[in-house]
Amino acid sequence: GERRLLSLLRGHRMKRLLKRMLDETEFLSDYGVRALSRIHDDQPYVFHVNGSAFTVKYQPAESDSGLFGGNSNWRGPIWMPVNYLIIESLQKFHHYYGDDFKVECPTGSGKFVTINEAANELSRRLTRIFLRDEKGRRPVFNYNEKIQNDPHFRDYVLFHEYFHGDNGRGVGASHQTGWTGLVAKLLQPRAMEK
Repeated sequence: GERRLLSLLRGHRMKRLLKRMLDETEFLSDYGVRALSRIHDDQPYVFHVNGSAFTVKYQPAESDSGLFGGNSNWRGPIWMPVNYLIIESLQKFHHYYGDDFKVECPTGSGKFVTINEAANELSRRLTRIFLRDEKGRRPVFNYNEKIQNDPHFRDYVLFHEYFHGDNGRGVGASHQTGWTGLVAKLLQPRAMEK
């Protein structure tokens, strides 16, 4: 009978968190949830340690500095495993809260949806990385015209380590079949609906 939920977020706090996460000027990209808010592109976070100032700026893909070893992949790109866990969590929250709990998605759109519908929207955005758009192009291949267009390559989708936070381009290792292969779990329910 009775549903129980163990969560660090009560409903009103979850709505505040989702308001930022589902904001296209911050975390929500056309291709998923970014690892860092896009706001930090114009408003970098600066912190001071032992008289030195360090800046964390939004980096949608590769690093532009040697800071932190030059590794920027936590400062803006889209990570499939993190997004997958967000989708799964939203589905579990929906199971608890039901259809009466609504959030604006995307933030500022005036469109209020259930948490499950927000999870479905995030799933659509993530799978868009791999699907051809209206021009026949896959965002994942935005870095290589040969792979994008050559009939010998264009149908072989690569599973990159992470993805550009603004355009969905594959970044990092191109053979991450493990965690990036999670996209199949997102595509399966959509294929069954057809």
